[in-house]
Amino acid sequence: MVLIDAKGGSNATRNKNEEILLIGRFLGTCVALTATICLTCSAVSAQELMPRAYWPTPNGTNVFVVAYGRSVGDIVTDPSLPVTGVDSKINNLSLTYQRTFNLFDRTAKVQLTVPYSRGDTEGLVDNMLLQRHTSGLVDTTIRFVLNLKGAPSMDRAAFGELLKNPRTIVGASLLIQAPTGKYESDRLINIGTNRWSVKPAIGMIVPIRPTWLFEAELGVWFFGDNDDFLGQTREQKPVVSTAFHLIKQIRPSLWASLDANFYVGGQTNIGDTTQANLLRNSRVGVTFVMPIKGRHAIRTSYSTGAITTTGGAFEMFSLSYFYAW
Repeated sequence: MVLIDAKGGSNATRNKNEEILLIGRFLGTCVALTATICLTCSAVSAQELMPRAYWPTPNGTNVFVVAYGRSVGDIVTDPSLPVTGVDSKINNLSLTYQRTFNLFDRTAKVQLTVPYSRGDTEGLVDNMLLQRHTSGLVDTTIRFVLNLKGAPSMDRAAFGELLKNPRTIVGASLLIQAPTGKYESDRLINIGTNRWSVKPAIGMIVPIRPTWLFEAELGVWFFGDNDDFLGQTREQKPVVSTAFHLIKQIRPSLWASLDANFYVGGQTNIGDTTQANLLRNSRVGVTFVMPIKGRHAIRTSYSTGAITTTGGAFEMFSLSYFYAW
């Protein structure tokens, strides 16, 4: 005999519906807490602001992201290019897939991002006005993150305990940028960079109050040579980058952060000529993540240049949709 409750449904049906609802809420918490995937194109690779980049998720979690970004101001695909007085309006659309897995009994994540960009740029090269409309695929990025302390590979129950009682987390990451973007060797301004780039980094998340987290990262960008830069070889020195985030957890699935970074280096040589384009820039911004209907989340962010010596004086807005399963 099947018992019918006062609302007209069976106990078995109610239990199943409650289980589905709990799973949906759990996945919503996961996707909201991991809404940290790099959502910008390689135009700002050294200037990224990614709060919660080292926060773990349960083993087997998948996240799919569609992101739109708009940048206005002194921005080009490569901020160390010999272009001054830059005024750009660039729209980006990217697709990202992320998966969490067990590696040496530690939490590990891998992200693959394929961006598309379309925009208009004008600037001065040797006091001559240069105008360029670009559209096409941007360089693909792959990012690996491995927890070193504080977050061994975990199931949903262990992840729930971590949400209730945050602890210090230390992680390492490796970001690889592949030269898959559109590149025309006879053009100064391009979407792709025609070179490989890698950024190893180490990061830490420290709880300072029950609902407050402080995150910091130190990394170094290393660049391959572009051997087809207007018929010459272009080399670039490493860029040292730091990032800091003050994160407020409003609810387990709802959070916001204040973001800042600073990066220095990246001077280039074109042939035998050293360029006067040392980067010594800083950006500040805000990020807000809100879950919607369980497995879905929306992320918005805004950033602007705080200190700009070469490039970097631009504003960026992004809106992203996340789905987790």
